[in-house]
Amino acid sequence: MPSLLSENISLPAAVVYRSRLANNLHWMQSYADSQRVKLAPHGKTTMTPRFFQLQREAGAWGITLASAPQAIAAAQAGIDRILMANQLVGKANMQLVAELMETTGVEFFCLVDSPDNARQLGDYFHQRGLVLNLLIEMGVPGGRCGCRSEDEARQLAQSIQPHPGLNLRGIETYEGVIGGPDACDKIRTHLEWVRDITLGFQQQGLFAHPQAILTGAGSAWYDLVAEVFGDTPADRIIPVIRPGCYLIHDKGIYMQAQQQVRERLGDNCNVAGDLQSALEVWAYVQSLPEPGLAILTLGKRDCAFDAGLPQPSLHYRPGTEVPVAPPEDWEVFHIMDQHSAMRVSPSADIKVGDMIALSTSHPCLTFDKWRQLHIIDDNYTLVEQVNTCF
Repeated sequence: MPSLLSENISLPAAVVYRSRLANNLHWMQSYADSQRVKLAPHGKTTMTPRFFQLQREAGAWGITLASAPQAIAAAQAGIDRILMANQLVGKANMQLVAELMETTGVEFFCLVDSPDNARQLGDYFHQRGLVLNLLIEMGVPGGRCGCRSEDEARQLAQSIQPHPGLNLRGIETYEGVIGGPDACDKIRTHLEWVRDITLGFQQQGLFAHPQAILTGAGSAWYDLVAEVFGDTPADRIIPVIRPGCYLIHDKGIYMQAQQQVRERLGDNCNVAGDLQSALEVWAYVQSLPEPGLAILTLGKRDCAFDAGLPQPSLHYRPGTEVPVAPPEDWEVFHIMDQHSAMRVSPSADIKVGDMIALSTSHPCLTFDKWRQLHIIDDNYTLVEQVNTCF
């Protein structure tokens, strides 16, 4: 079998550990199950149809996407329930979704936050003889999309009801736009507000189904969303969380976010283990042009750099037995289009042709650099190659 250590894979390359991927897959599904909430992981992180299938097979309620083309990619992979956590705007995008519904029978949901958009959607899908499922998005002042008040949302809900081409199925929010030192308290208050609006709208008969969908959560605050949205009557509410980065995780911003999640959960998390960083980008040492400086064959075209630079996690010299941890003073301090500069000690045991595994922060912006990912086992043997569809 091809092996990373035998130099059977051209570097730089994005590498995913199969065992860590499986750990993350089952950890989050187990967490959602334990909290009695549904999981619709956000597929924009990986845009890897094979991973969508694994998530659905593991028990995910559906897959979340951000655009009509992304939804098509998921449906082509056999995903039968798609939540587009975005507004569907423009006739060309409406046509893509309509054709998707007509040809695959997928259960499709999207967001709405304005009567104008609702009218556009209602007219288009009624003309196609289709019924589109909608969730009203609730936002926050200074945030992103979404209704800013309960009255605004109620008026929108009432404007949707006359349209035969629309079904209002619930309410959505994204709490990740709320920040600051008191973010936790503000997020909890916002989530409780959204929950109460949803329950109220249901009592008022504004939804098209006896069970309303109530959904939120990125990868940083999913515990709060599960706690607040899960505290609802099961016969009236379907609570859905939508983290995405958990499947790959990282050693940067999402490692820090997960640490904060675990601190908030304390002893209340009954799921064993934790998320693991499953992604590395491997590169060669290309040049040692001066003492203390190593140039690597990896740059901005290969990995994320928006939330911290990639950092060395393993060092391997071809022909030796196994990779080893690099010295603590090895540090990538500058990244260019196709190169990275790594600081090492002048006496470091490093040679041109050595292989360096780098861990990254914010996996979304590493994945979108690659058309193909290499899945390896814990012995660095290639077990599968999967394609992305960015």
